Amino acid sequence: MFGYIIINKGDMKFKEFDVYQAYYCGLCKVLKEKYGLTGQMTLSYDMTFIIMLLSGLYESQTETDYCKCVAHPFERHMTKINEYTEYAADMNILLSYYKCKDDWMDNKKYGKLLYAQLLKKGYHHLEQKYGFKIRRIEALMEQITRKEIGGCIDIDEMSRLFGEVMAEIMVYKEDEWKETLYRMGLYLGKFIYLCDAYEDIEKDLKEGNYNPFYQLYKHPDFEEQCRSILVMMMAECSKEFEKLPILDYIEILRNIIYSGVWYRYEKIHSERETREKGQAQEQ
Repeated sequence: MFGYIIINKGDMKFKEFDVYQAYYCGLCKVLKEKYGLTGQMTLSYDMTFIIMLLSGLYESQTETDYCKCVAHPFERHMTKINEYTEYAADMNILLSYYKCKDDWMDNKKYGKLLYAQLLKKGYHHLEQKYGFKIRRIEALMEQITRKEIGGCIDIDEMSRLFGEVMAEIMVYKEDEWKETLYRMGLYLGKFIYLCDAYEDIEKDLKEGNYNPFYQLYKHPDFEEQCRSILVMMMAECSKEFEKLPILDYIEILRNIIYSGVWYRYEKIHSERETREKGQAQEQ
């Protein structure tokens, strides 16, 4: 369920992209320092959004530096790191661990099982560090697994469970913004879960894997219903986001929430539509 919380680069200014990339590179650096190459391989743009959201909200001191790395061996590039970078790195390891376990259950790919074992040490460290938050997320992920095994097709229930996982991650501390961040994370998580199901529906049906859209996919208005549900989820997420008193990085964050999160959905929808038109013409 990675790869959905991204920017729409075409609608972003060069200076804004440089800042966004600097936080991403900072996350990469922290993942390597804390978890080694195994952790660094979990790097995704999704957690960059969390870093910038919390940085903009709490206006933390951020360290800006320049370095070279394997991806940029010939020229120094900017990195931005603060306390939320470490938090995002920890949460990235957590989600990656569960993603590997989920992939193993779905496809029985031994590579995913092995990778989960490599991440397990970092996961146990997080259990000690974050206590209740990790136990809460673990309980939610176990509920998702049980209901998927049981074939639950209640779309709202299944998306709500992953929504609560994202909500727990979004809430950094107990303060006046906890409820707003929680609700924002809830709807963003529901959107991600349903986007992932929408993207995988054809493959899951073919391979006999679980998908909450199993029944809805049979309806002739499947595409319209999916879009309507996803629009509603992001409308609620955006409403909560606009309540936050964020000034720094606001245009980057809005780029992600109002445009970037739709990139993969629109790509899959367009490809599916083109394929269906081609099949109709052949008939």
